[in-house]
Amino acid sequence: MGIALGYLMVLMSSLNQYLVLRNGRWHYFRKVPVAYKEFDTRSHSKCSLKTTSLEVARIRRDAMVEADDLYWASLVQSEMTAELMAVNPAHSRYRSAKKRALARGFVYTPVADLVDVAGLEEILARIVQIQTTPRTEKAEAEALLGTVEPTAPPISQAFEIYCNQIAKTELRGKSDEQKANWKKVKKRAVTNFIAVCGDLEMDNIDRKTAQKFRSWWAEKLDPPTGKNARNPNSANKDIGNLRTLFRTFWDYEGEADRPNPFDDLRFGNVKYRKIKPFDNEFVRTRILQPNVFDGLNDEAALIVFALVETGCRPSEIANLSEDHIILDHDVPHIKIRGTDKRELKSKSSVRDIPLVGVSLEAMKRAPAGF
Repeated sequence: MGIALGYLMVLMSSLNQYLVLRNGRWHYFRKVPVAYKEFDTRSHSKCSLKTTSLEVARIRRDAMVEADDLYWASLVQSEMTAELMAVNPAHSRYRSAKKRALARGFVYTPVADLVDVAGLEEILARIVQIQTTPRTEKAEAEALLGTVEPTAPPISQAFEIYCNQIAKTELRGKSDEQKANWKKVKKRAVTNFIAVCGDLEMDNIDRKTAQKFRSWWAEKLDPPTGKNARNPNSANKDIGNLRTLFRTFWDYEGEADRPNPFDDLRFGNVKYRKIKPFDNEFVRTRILQPNVFDGLNDEAALIVFALVETGCRPSEIANLSEDHIILDHDVPHIKIRGTDKRELKSKSSVRDIPLVGVSLEAMKRAPAGF
């Protein structure tokens, strides 16, 4: 009980890091790291988050943490700077300004558009915010008055941001192999796009560019010679992955309403090749023959027998845990379930496979000792 309570206290402390409640309203209060003391003379980075909601405060706190990290990195010319600035200082400065404005309760608006978009009342509120913030830094004024030039990273860097930051929750629960396969397919789309259109900045990718990429794929689907024609499914995967990258990146940047140039560009009439199952004769004469698995270790041989008898995927059997093998039941069975370290291919993959139909022939062919 004591251990559980201690763990809960540590968890809550982490969730509410840098948050201080004063007079019913939440404030951001973070000590300036020692590594940046010679560049930032403040003892703390602090400001009101202008909310009584803990949930909203956590969101705005996260924005301030990222903005401060980028700001401190911008003060230091080192390898750490290059990493934190994503090898794109201009874009990192712009993102930092947007995060700072959001944390103060404002949407970042370029100074040229501020009068038309924000209005006089909001402009005055921004100025008041700057004046009432103790020891206002240049970065603070830039964020609230919109003086940082909007910029975007090239698609290659946007893809890394997507993989390392945006899609973290999507990758949770995947094994290392599943993560590698997930990234490989999406990276192929980005690599193909760069080969055709160049490593364009994300805000320079428009409908014309997307159509150029689709035309490149169209030629591969119907080459002049008629040979080596590619599958439309591959083209649609590339277009779909680029559409997802574009949408999620601009959502992450706070511009969810930006038109997606890859919308409605899929190729139609896609025919999926039906994969025929092994027939019984093939299984008996090719797989269940004596000595066919000579040289293969026992575990691998047993996986093959399990595939024959259950119809499971190889990865499902190879990753089957002991507690998912249910033998003391009216109907002995195995449970196909995901784990914390490995997820299943789809929701429909969750199932129970009865073991009552396991054939004697397969048992006889199993390696000795099993």
